[in-house]
Amino acid sequence: MAEEKLGNPAVVGLGGFGLTTLVLQFHNVGWMPSVGPVVWLGLIFGGLAQLIAGLQEMKTGNNFGYCAFSGFGAFWIALGMVFLGNHFEVFQASTTDVGWFLVAWTLFTAILWIGALRIHGAMAFTFTTLLLGFILLDLAHFGFPELTVIAGYELMICAASAWYMMARIILNEIYGRDLLPAGRAWIK
Repeated sequence: MAEEKLGNPAVVGLGGFGLTTLVLQFHNVGWMPSVGPVVWLGLIFGGLAQLIAGLQEMKTGNNFGYCAFSGFGAFWIALGMVFLGNHFEVFQASTTDVGWFLVAWTLFTAILWIGALRIHGAMAFTFTTLLLGFILLDLAHFGFPELTVIAGYELMICAASAWYMMARIILNEIYGRDLLPAGRAWIK
């Protein structure tokens, strides 16, 4: 009996991560004053859909994808809840509180970044830009708020890179060839 072909959950995880990251950066650079769209995307596409993609990655045996998508899905849900808590004055978080929240996620990202360096160039680039973006946001929350805009533009590049990997998976399958290359791993 032929094995049933399943979809790759990474396309949803990368799509949700890229879209939600991009929209948050529209807010961070000042193009979109409201965080409303970020909250809803963070809860649904960046959060829930990415979390589900991570759980599906578990079934494929991909621990990196399982951890990354489940973890960042939880990140987006938590960030959406922080925004809601501040808005409704329930379990409010100060700028410094959010800074420490981001520092913890920076450390989480650093672990995944080390692994990403051995996967392929596109993954290494995405996680390098994500790690740099988190570091800039950490600094922005601890006394250098002007770095928020720089982080915003830098993280737009990260979001585009995640979408590149999503497009790579989809288009390479559709066209049956390596239409969009991933590049060599940065560390062998």
